[in-house]
Amino acid sequence: MKNVQLIECPRDALQGWKTLVPTEQKIAYMKALLAVGFDTLDCGSFVSPKAIPQMADTSSVIDAIAPLKNNTKLSVIVANIRGAQTACTFPSIDVLGYPFSISENFQMRNTGKSIAESLGVLAKIIELADAHQKELVVYISMGFGNPYGDPWHPDIVAKWVRCLTDMGVLTLSLSDTVGSAETTSIRSLFAALIPAFETVSFGAHLHTLAETAIEKIEAAHQSGCLRFDGAIQGFGGCPMAQNDLVGNMPTEKLITYFEAQKIPHKLHMLHFESAYNKALEIFR
Repeated sequence: MKNVQLIECPRDALQGWKTLVPTEQKIAYMKALLAVGFDTLDCGSFVSPKAIPQMADTSSVIDAIAPLKNNTKLSVIVANIRGAQTACTFPSIDVLGYPFSISENFQMRNTGKSIAESLGVLAKIIELADAHQKELVVYISMGFGNPYGDPWHPDIVAKWVRCLTDMGVLTLSLSDTVGSAETTSIRSLFAALIPAFETVSFGAHLHTLAETAIEKIEAAHQSGCLRFDGAIQGFGGCPMAQNDLVGNMPTEKLITYFEAQKIPHKLHMLHFESAYNKALEIFR
């Protein structure tokens, strides 16, 4: 039985939080999460502090937690070449995450670039990642549809997956940026893409209401997905999307599902409880 990869996303939880969290509190939270044993910790982003003020201290956070990273990979989001260049100066950063939207409207809203311009940026980020031996994850945002009126169809998603894999991207996370995905679309998309692109590792970055979380996890997992992003208690959401944030996939729902299925997840549950309590102190 294959293990699942669980990626914890405090960056996603924090970025839309309106109250600025002190750097020391972020560091304490990240240290607690590192002790849990997640495959990857999405711990910050190198983006404009004007756009996402909460992420302005990413460098300080990474410097503080790097000595404790153990077997957990550290990941950051980069939205442009400058951000990728900065990320590549940190030996402790293992993964660069790049948001690529197949919605023209959301791509412009999220990064200020067209899809064509974003592809050009991505090509240079791929070069940087290769040169500095960083893994690259491309998040296909609006992967399950969008509220902006742009065309969407599974064939459109497959077209962009082909384009990205032809560029050399090996890890793609299908992102339900606004929580619009239904179980039928989750099942059909993963079931179509995973066997068609055997060299690609597909992930699920789902935003959801708590009451529909388990059924969405099940739909993705039963369709072959083994990589899941989450955030404790589902805090967060994309501040560049709709005005009302739809929270992240609650990590505890992922744990509940995989434990019920007797699928190993490698997490240290006592440390998870400690991190969970720290999250409640921050997000209140």
